[in-house]
Amino acid sequence: MKTNLIPVILAGGKGERFWPLSRTKRPKQFLSLDGSGKSLLQSTAERLLPLAGDWDKIWVVTSALIAAGVKEQLPQLPEANILIEPEGKDTAPAVTWTTLEIARKYGAESNIAFFPADHWIADRAAFEDTIKAANALAKDIDAIVTLGIQPNYPSTGYGYIERGDEIGKYNQINAYQVTRFTEKPDRPTAESFIKTGKYSWNSGMFIFRAKVVLAELEKFAPQLLNSLKEKGIKAYPELEKTSIDYALMEKTNLAYVIPADFGWDDLGDWNALERLQKEKQTNLELANHVSKDTKGAIVYSSDEDEIIVTIGLEDVVIVRDRNATLIVKKDRTQEIKQVLKSLKADPNANKYLS
Repeated sequence: MKTNLIPVILAGGKGERFWPLSRTKRPKQFLSLDGSGKSLLQSTAERLLPLAGDWDKIWVVTSALIAAGVKEQLPQLPEANILIEPEGKDTAPAVTWTTLEIARKYGAESNIAFFPADHWIADRAAFEDTIKAANALAKDIDAIVTLGIQPNYPSTGYGYIERGDEIGKYNQINAYQVTRFTEKPDRPTAESFIKTGKYSWNSGMFIFRAKVVLAELEKFAPQLLNSLKEKGIKAYPELEKTSIDYALMEKTNLAYVIPADFGWDDLGDWNALERLQKEKQTNLELANHVSKDTKGAIVYSSDEDEIIVTIGLEDVVIVRDRNATLIVKKDRTQEIKQVLKSLKADPNANKYLS
């Protein structure tokens, strides 16, 4: 099953929309949210292991704040395979630096794949088949391959990929040129995208040969590439904070998409837990919860000795963890990050964030 592919896990995110369970030293990727008992990071690594062939070929790029936690969660991983960013600058610096390091160790012909640490995948066999198809395409032509998720509702929280011409089949899966990337649209635009049948959600997973991406970065993000080439990790203070989508994918003519159908969720906020439910329930209860006339609630407590009582509530998220309690309408969970900015600005509120 070995694919001669080097998988890289992007594990620097903060997962702030899962606060208060997700904290600065215990981010979302360290949490078990799918009932498996394994953290999202551990599940991601185990999902990639068959594709890599052994632990020596799996890499992780993460932040200095949580690097010790990554080592603790993945003790099988060689310490040299954990790249530690001194500060988070979004995905463009992470992908560029990691690609340079892997090309230096394994050569510029190496096929590399990047995977966020916080995705949930339902069908591992279908996932492996799709990655093998993307890997084959990246070996065959100069291509930066992304996986496109079939949209099942008009999400305004995901970026979209418009499929162009079909270029052939790889591992019995169709591959397409990318016509364009679109950042998070408003609802009417998302609805119009879905009606065309030509759009996928942007999964944030990429597969490519190292030399292909480095050549494209030379064209479209030369300052980023050259700074990291010359200074390595010491370049980080001078780097702009920018995503790989903006720095490269929206500009390159070498973007290709393979539609993915393996059951996927990016677990972006507390509402995602409802999407993982096998059976529809009145409330999603991950706590001792007593309710009267409450429906559509997500209730979580990290302390099994506590009880949460609700009366007459509808479509809310209630989360209790240690010294913090969150109560929010389900359609406003995206605003959690804004509230955390206020807490960060308060020197007395650090204990609620770490």
